[in-house]
Order: sequence, then structure tokens, then C-alpha cells
Amino acid sequence: IVSCTNEASIDYAVITGKIINTNTNEITVYGISDRDFREKITLAEDGSFTDTIKVSGEFLFSQGKNRTPLYLTSGSNITINFDAKDFKNTLVISGKGSEISTYLIAKREKEKELMGTGTDVYVKEEAEYKKTVFGIKTAHETLLVENIGIANDYQTKEKRNINYAYLEKLNKYKLYHSHYAKKPDFAPSKEFLSELEGLTFDNVEDFKFSSSYYSLVSSHYQQKASDLAKKDSIKGDFAMLKVGSTIENETIKNGLLYNAAKYGITYTDNLEGFYTAYMASSTDKGNNDKITKSYTALKVLSKGNVSPKFVNYENNAGGTTSLDDLKGKYVYVDVWATWCGPCKREIPFLQKVEKKYHGKNIHFVSLSIDKVADHDKWKKMIVDKNLGGIQVFADNDWNSKFVTDYLIKGIPRFILIDPSGNIVTSNAPRPSNDKLVELFDELKI
Repeated sequence: IVSCTNEASIDYAVITGKIINTNTNEITVYGISDRDFREKITLAEDGSFTDTIKVSGEFLFSQGKNRTPLYLTSGSNITINFDAKDFKNTLVISGKGSEISTYLIAKREKEKELMGTGTDVYVKEEAEYKKTVFGIKTAHETLLVENIGIANDYQTKEKRNINYAYLEKLNKYKLYHSHYAKKPDFAPSKEFLSELEGLTFDNVEDFKFSSSYYSLVSSHYQQKASDLAKKDSIKGDFAMLKVGSTIENETIKNGLLYNAAKYGITYTDNLEGFYTAYMASSTDKGNNDKITKSYTALKVLSKGNVSPKFVNYENNAGGTTSLDDLKGKYVYVDVWATWCGPCKREIPFLQKVEKKYHGKNIHFVSLSIDKVADHDKWKKMIVDKNLGGIQVFADNDWNSKFVTDYLIKGIPRFILIDPSGNIVTSNAPRPSNDKLVELFDELKI
């Protein structure tokens, strides 16, 4: 008697492990291949954990300040153990399918070693910078060959990815060198960028696999959008939608349109027009459902609607402050954090605006979304930068209800609320923008 059974195919990966000496009981797994993926895992009392993940690709495993790359495919069964107080020396990843994760960790460490500390590498002149990043490329190729057990299919794609990462570093040199070397008019030589010539932007497999190729493709079309915005005098967010709609490959088109829209829709000053333009071009139902969800939520933030509220946020001057406490005057809210460079660049402009409107019919509120661990940094920066206005600390950083209610995806973000607590604009001009004073004057503040 012969009995036949069909084995059920496994469409998930298993991750297990144990973390000792930790002061937080939560792990977060972020998607790199799938940028929308985020999974939270709770540790047991002894620091152990287990979970299944149904999507494949590259991830970032994050626990407190400890982070490591992770690669998962269906059927992977990986164990992750470490001491949270000595992460670098104790991290061990083992089990079925762990070879690629081990390679990615070695790759990350090698790049950190060769790039050096801080931003010094971007101050280097062309020849020295190119020598450095080419050395990283060569070292990564060597690591890939040396790591036994990695499937040929992955090796083939990863070799292309290593080259894309090299090209990406060349591509961003102009921007980074201009900033860190303090050369605002810097432009690299034609020879420096010669290896980017002939690069095509329609490789779907690499678009899905390589974050560096994705970045190069995105940069290519963003430049086209920037050129179109200048040529036709249209706003950048609409220009990107227009350029994206012309991309022939559906996967690449939908990917770039969605990436532009999920942030762009939260900043646009023409919600209806932006949503209509996006929906006319995107053919991905899943993406469209997500953007529609954002659109529906953002409609609630239209001018004249009651503003979402913050309640009993810590006030640096003492006690707590709620939005309702400020009724009777306009409220200009600056959502920021101590780690945010663009936020800090707005501070001198904000201070000038605060001085100009001191004693007038407006409150200036700076609402920090720093993590609790950075509370002391927040207090110190208020003193060091002589920050004025009303300084409050959000109750749950990015996950604070006020922040999520306003669908804030990036900072700085500025909001203007009228004396009755209704929204004037959920995307107010920045202090560095002359249109802010024009708006205040129009409202007779």
C-alpha cells in the first residue's frame, strides 16, 4: 500500500532568538525591499522571541539602539542571539538561510571601516573619494565570493547591486561634497560621472532587488521632474506625478508614483488636484488603496475643520500645555526634533518671525517629537539655541496622536490654527519662506 501526500509549501520565514541584558521588550523588523513593511515583536520575560514573517527580501532588525541587516526568504528558519549591552561582539545569526544575513553584516562592517567616521569622506576631492568608494566596491565583491552557501541566483543579483551602490555613491557626491566641503557651486568633472553613462532605468528585477538601483532610477526621474517644474512653472510634486506617468514599465512607474505620493500628498497645497493626478496614472490597486486612505484622512484636515489636539504635553517652562489652553489666539505649530537638520536650519528664521510678532495675536509652539531617551538633548538645545515661544515635548514621538492625526511623515512640519481651534492650513509656510509673513498679514495677525 502506497500513500502519497502533498507537502504544503511554506510561504513564510521563522525568526527566533534570545536577547539578554535588554531594557526594552520590543523588536521592530523594518522592510528594505518592501519599504512599507514593519513588524513589531514583543520579547518574553527571559528575552526570548519567535515570529513568522510572510514577505521575502532584505530587512533591518532593530532592538533599541542595536540594529542588524537581515535577509529572509520563504522557508528560512533563523536564530538571532545577542547581549544588548555588547551587541557588536555577541551577535550570532544562525540557522537555515542565515548565510546571506551573515554576508550583509560583514558587508556593512567593511563599508563602515573603509568609509571612515562621520562625514569626512564627502570632503575628499574627486580622485580620493572615487578611490575610496571603488575600494568599497572591490571589498564587497570579495566578501560575496568568500561567503560560502549563498545561492548563485542571489550572488548574480548582488554583484549587480554592489556596482549600483558604487554608482549611487558617485551620483550623490555633488550634493554631499557641496554641503560638507562648503562649496555651494561645486560640480564634478564629466570624467568623474562617466561610469553612469549608459545606465538604463527599466530593469524591473534590479528595481525590486536593489535599493541602490531604485535610488538611481528615482534620482533620474526626480531630475526630470525638477527640469519640467522649471520649464513649465509647475510645482515639483505635480511635476513628479506627470513625469512618473510617462514611464512605460508598470512596476517601475507604480513604484515611483507611490513613493512620491505617500509623502507628497501630506505636503501638497492642492489635495484634490494631487489625488486626481495620482489616481489617473497609478494602476496598482494596493498602492491606490493606501493613497486613498491618506486622502480621506487628509480631507478632515482641510481649512476650517476642527484641528486635532495635543493634550497635557510637557512644557519646558514647567507644567503641561494642551492645544485648548491656547484658544483665543492663532497658534503656529512647528513639529521638529533635535536630530533633524532641516528643522534646526529653520530656527534662526523662526526666531526672527517670533520677534516680529511678539505680543501680537499669535502663539508660537515648538512641538518636539524626540524620543524619551533624547529628552535631555531637547532640554539642552532649548538653552543652547535660546529657543523662544512655547516649547512642548510630545508624549510618544512619531506615534503621538497629534502627529498621526495630521499624517505627518516628515519634519519640519508647520501648522497654523485659528483662535477658535480650527485649521487655517495643515501645511503652513516655513519661517524661511516669505509667504509666511504674507499669510500672517493677510489674516491681520
